[in-house]
Formats: sequence, structure tokens, C-alpha cells
Amino acid sequence: MSNHKIGPLEGFRSKAGWPFVAELALVRDEESGNYKLEFDFGDDAKAEQTGEIVDLSAEPSVGPCPKCGNPVKAFGKSYVCTRSVPSHEHPAPSCDFKSGQVILQQPVEPEQMAKLLNEGKTDLLDKFVSMRTRRPFKARLAWSPDEGKVVFEFEPREGGRKYPPRKTAAAPAKTASKSGAARAEGAGAAAKKLPKRHRPRKPPPRPKRPRAPATCSPAPRWPPSSAPAPSAAAR
Repeated sequence: MSNHKIGPLEGFRSKAGWPFVAELALVRDEESGNYKLEFDFGDDAKAEQTGEIVDLSAEPSVGPCPKCGNPVKAFGKSYVCTRSVPSHEHPAPSCDFKSGQVILQQPVEPEQMAKLLNEGKTDLLDKFVSMRTRRPFKARLAWSPDEGKVVFEFEPREGGRKYPPRKTAAAPAKTASKSGAARAEGAGAAAKKLPKRHRPRKPPPRPKRPRAPATCSPAPRWPPSSAPAPSAAAR
């Protein structure tokens, strides 16, 4: 309260959803005569907004800019290329390299930024805190020429695999068959434990239909009775 400032603080998000770091400043409103809280983004943000000339001649260089090769110096809450801010030599900025001095609650010391600019990456840093899970993690800061920005570089996992091996298609089938067998065994055991009166009754057997008796017709007589009797002459 004595300095009318607190921070830098992390966890803020813009309207577009991007996280940002800023200080909270207690500023007096001349119109109302009361105090109010405002974001303070540091001198580097003010220079970008107002175009005010910045003099970084007294600041030591931490290394060459990975984009244009000009010196990178500490300014405000960031490390900036000297061509990214308006100066007496170059009133119009021609570079946009900038990296925060605090990234996800991890302070980036000038020695680590010098390693990043000269060797391409920092040492393993262990005070990063994820914005999504709020868990600490370890990583290196590295310059990516393809993306044109500073990125995280994580240590390889044990065994050389980045991700755990995928399960084959046969594994779920085996587990499904085992679970089905277990369910069947459990159902059988439950049925055995039930008393007789609670056990399901078996349906009575169906009655057998009686077979119709076989009928056989009498053999035809010969000669048939309808045939004429032989005559006396024939006898």
C-alpha cells in the first residue's frame, strides 16, 4: 500500500482469452477524487503505446537478438531487442523480439537469458506453474527458428518414449471375455446361494401327443366279386 503497487501478478486473461502478467497500481482519479485500481504493464508497454523515445544505452546486453542480431537488453518486465523500442538511433521499431523476465511464475535471470540467446536454450528450470492445472513443472526455455519465438523444451521420459505404448485391439476383447465369464460365475454363485423357494421353477414338460393307430386296408379279393361267373361251357 505504501508503494501503491503490487505485483507482477499472473493469472490475468484478456478478452481474447490470452494470459498476461501485470502489476496492479492504485491510481487517484482526478475527476472523482477517489482511488482506483489499474493495470500497470511497465515501461515497455508505455513506450509501445505512446512512441516515447527510450534510452537503453546504460543497460548491459544479455546477448544478440535471434531475429536481427542486435543487442537484447532488460527493459521494464521483459528482455527486448533494442530495435523493438523507439530510440534516438531508430525512432521506428523494426524488430518484435521480446521475452518476459517472469514466465509462468518462473523468474528468468539475465544469466539464463544469456544462455538462451547464445546457446539456444536455458538450463532446466523447475518453478514453472501451469495456468490450466496449477501444477509445477520443469522445462527449458529454447528458441524455435521455425516458430520464431521462445518455446518450452521438456526432458525426455524414461525409456525413450514420449507417450506410453498403445494397447492392442486384442486386449479389450480379452478383458471383455474375462468380465463376461466373471459375470456368469457370479450369477451362478448367486443362484446357488438362493433358497429353494426363491429359485426359479423349471417349466413342466410338455405332454406328448398320442400317435394315431396305423390302419391297413384289406387285400382285394381275386377275382373281384363284381366279375361275371364263368359259364358252363368254360368249365
